[in-house]
Amino acid sequence: MRRIVSRISNRTSGEGLLVKANKHLGWLLRDGRVDEARKVFDEMPKRDEFTWNTMLTGYANAGRIVEAEKLFQEIPRRNSITWSALVSGYCLKGYEDESFRLFWEMQQEGHGPSQFTLGSILRLCSIKGLLSRGEQIHGYAVKSRFDKDVFVVTALIDVYAKCLCVMEAEHLFKGMSEGKNHVTWTAMINGYSLNGDALKTIQFFAAMRSENVEANQYTFPGVLASCGALLDLVFGSEVHGCIVHGGFIANLFVQSALVDMYSKCGDLTSAWKVVESMKVDDSISWNALIHGHVSHGFLQEALLLFKRMHSKGMKLDEFTYPSAINSLASTKDVANGHCIHSLVIKSGFEGNIPVSNALIDMYAKQCNLDSASKLFDCMVEKDVISWTSLITGCAHSGPHDEALKLFCRMRNTGTKPDSVVVSSSLSSCAELTLLDLGQQIQANSIKSGVDASLSVNNSLISLYAHCGCLEEARCIFDSMETKNVISWTALIMGYAQNGEGMKSIELHERMIVSGVKPDSITFIGLLFACSHGGFTELGQSYFDSMVKDYRIVPISDHYACMIDLLGRSGKLSEAEELLTEMTTEPDAAVWKSLLSACRLHGDIDLARKAAVKLFELEPHDSVPYVMLANMYASAGKWQEAASIRKLMKSRGISKEPGHSWMEIKGKVHTFMSEDRSHPESGAIFSKVDEVLMRIKGVGYIPDVRFELHDIEEDGKTHGLAYHGEKLAVAYGLLKLPEGVSVHIYKNLRVCGDCHSAMKFISLVYNRHIVLRDSNRFHHFRGGDCSCADYW
Repeated sequence: MRRIVSRISNRTSGEGLLVKANKHLGWLLRDGRVDEARKVFDEMPKRDEFTWNTMLTGYANAGRIVEAEKLFQEIPRRNSITWSALVSGYCLKGYEDESFRLFWEMQQEGHGPSQFTLGSILRLCSIKGLLSRGEQIHGYAVKSRFDKDVFVVTALIDVYAKCLCVMEAEHLFKGMSEGKNHVTWTAMINGYSLNGDALKTIQFFAAMRSENVEANQYTFPGVLASCGALLDLVFGSEVHGCIVHGGFIANLFVQSALVDMYSKCGDLTSAWKVVESMKVDDSISWNALIHGHVSHGFLQEALLLFKRMHSKGMKLDEFTYPSAINSLASTKDVANGHCIHSLVIKSGFEGNIPVSNALIDMYAKQCNLDSASKLFDCMVEKDVISWTSLITGCAHSGPHDEALKLFCRMRNTGTKPDSVVVSSSLSSCAELTLLDLGQQIQANSIKSGVDASLSVNNSLISLYAHCGCLEEARCIFDSMETKNVISWTALIMGYAQNGEGMKSIELHERMIVSGVKPDSITFIGLLFACSHGGFTELGQSYFDSMVKDYRIVPISDHYACMIDLLGRSGKLSEAEELLTEMTTEPDAAVWKSLLSACRLHGDIDLARKAAVKLFELEPHDSVPYVMLANMYASAGKWQEAASIRKLMKSRGISKEPGHSWMEIKGKVHTFMSEDRSHPESGAIFSKVDEVLMRIKGVGYIPDVRFELHDIEEDGKTHGLAYHGEKLAVAYGLLKLPEGVSVHIYKNLRVCGDCHSAMKFISLVYNRHIVLRDSNRFHHFRGGDCSCADYW
């Protein structure tokens, strides 16, 4: 090194020597040879301001901030370039406090920042999202008249765009009369892209092209992301052409953005071609490709890509695993699910929140709630998706009470719910007919700022319909700006279950006019409405239309509704014929429909045939045994009835106890026949006696045909008096203010005597009584029932 300086000294002297040495110092620093430059610096016999600033800048640009700070303290005479160099170094390292301290300090020392100083500090604000700091620098720029400088304005645009203040960025952009370059345009384009304004991103890119400003590798990713967001494959392909023409097709970031765009737009062939053309295996691109396959339903292909990625030895990260796991959740591939879970553990990603969330979701969708719960409980940190995955899994798999317990736990932790978890929780409330709790969840979600999404509104319609509140369900439906097939179907089904079959039919006609196409579930609701409304011919036409016009293949539920429809109208032979014509083997639901029809019309022979089939299909279900035994008892065939009950006992089958329940002030009260376990049983039984005395005075006569035991008449009358639904309605009359509807729910079908009693109670007490049994809703008003006794 001494020889280098010596050679310089031999050729030159004085000022010439210093200039040469400074040039050599700068060349070394630009080449990244900082340590060699420092040796030259130390051996220089003379140094000027340029020498000191050059060395300081070299340290700052290399990120060697400690050495830069030390040299800064040694500099005999500092100027604005000296201060700017150190500020720039701290900004590059991301040291916010030190950068701004030096920025204000240099001004106190009498050195004004240059446009490059402002550019450095604004770049720091942009990277770290320091909006308020950026606004301070903006104010300084205006005062110091740098607000017209292209370099500074471009940096300000970038700050506002990255801090999601795109309107301020656009105002600055439009205020630039000249000097807009590719950096300025790119800042705006990426700003719109980050703000989620995909359309404006594309429009700005088109405007940039029309101004003949060339895009670069920093421009294209934001534009392609917006094409993917809009699913605009045509424009995305045109951008691809621009990339090829501009010579940026080999850029890794651009290639990755292309793969992501094609994957989101569903052009997986083009996405794969880009991946194949890449010189290096890029994990980000492969992740986008796998995610695209999962999103568009190519689950097996996604899994194969994951396996190929793993076999290549590529890095599997927190973006790879969730997509691969999601491909298994829908297919319920348990074996591969366990394999990927093991791989997650081995690679150390089990503690990663997105990966754990995906695993919980997978296990929940595979109905393995034990594994899902264990994973959930092991998570140190949980986000709203963690809670949503498990709650939704419980809501879909059936333990609805567990779903609601988890929702309450989530709220107690302070986690803000999203629309998905609110929708799932409302669905569980609907299944359990917990109206009060459902309304509390609705109110809390509104207070928490959860948007009234389509799924939440659909769940609210189901909640109110399941709880017999049709006016509220209709109010939600009418308030929705956007409705999908689920919205229409939920209300059609709600009307059908609540005995408003004609409204279901009218709503279906409106649905068709609106352009929404009915699906398989819609037709179940329509067939149910026709079955319970006695619209036999209309129901048959719906079934035929479903098959011929909509190409929907009937499933068991459709056949069950049709057999119920024909059976209720007394067409048992036609119902049996339809059963034999089924393309699939009839399941238990179909045979139960036939058995119910036989009970209604007293066809014991056909009932025996249906019951025997049910004994085979569901050997532990008590329903067919009880129904057949009751039919024998109703016909006075006590010996045959006893034989069926004996058969039940020998097979270890017990009848499901009938119970009724109601919810008052958030508490559920349960009642069983002649049950005195309720703390207010004395008052309840006294109220029942009062109710029976009053309704007998207006014509009620106990129907002892529904007390199916071979006992004396008085015993039968006493047994009927204290059925669970009568105890429930008595409690409702005791506790609910006059004019408030009484809502009762029953796990079995309501007996004929209780049905008759409810009509008289609604008349005498002037109450709207809503009774939901295992089959449908009954709305009792003024002595009539919504089912018109056709149930």
